[in-house]
Amino acid sequence: MNDTKIDPETSMLDTCAQHGREILASQLLLIKDKGYDFAPQFRQMTIQLYLVGVMWRHGEGLDSAMDARDHAFAALHSMLTGDGMKKKETDRRIAFLRSMSRLEDGSDTLAIAVGYQAVPGDAGLTTVFDEYLDEARVSGALWRLYDRGKKIMFIGGGAAAFVAIWFVTLFMPDSSGIAILTVGVVAAALVVIPTFLIGILIYRKKIKKAHPPAPP
Repeated sequence: MNDTKIDPETSMLDTCAQHGREILASQLLLIKDKGYDFAPQFRQMTIQLYLVGVMWRHGEGLDSAMDARDHAFAALHSMLTGDGMKKKETDRRIAFLRSMSRLEDGSDTLAIAVGYQAVPGDAGLTTVFDEYLDEARVSGALWRLYDRGKKIMFIGGGAAAFVAIWFVTLFMPDSSGIAILTVGVVAAALVVIPTFLIGILIYRKKIKKAHPPAPP
């Protein structure tokens, strides 16, 4: 029988990933109890940066040829791929997280720093999220407003264009193709532009005096 050889580096990545999952499992229970209402993108980014910190520290105790911080990103890459994310998408995600992992002064973001200090049973991840409770830009309510507005623009604009084109084609059959297309575009614009402007006004009102949030 042939023995299956496992690359030591791959084995260490799996070890880091498993450690990260174990730490995260207890943190997710605490987050659920808190009932945070953050934009899904912000929540996902914060959790993944936290995992990098957790696996960074754990990787320092392994005999890896890679830098421990880079090893943590590689472990997260392996974890995301194992969870079903396509490689190209995973590559883009890791590149994005790397770009968000440091502040302007070069120091690590709060989520990574807290993750690096994580111990089983602490409430580190909730500490990170608590810092952003009053930040409108990452709120779930603002994200839902954006999502609804986007649907109204695409669905409403498309429906308005369809109705306008149908009306012109039915009642003014002699109209040229360019005229019919122009009517459709104008009808769509009458829905899309006001919706967009209203969304901008609401957004500006909510964040009028807020500063851009630093990466978690």
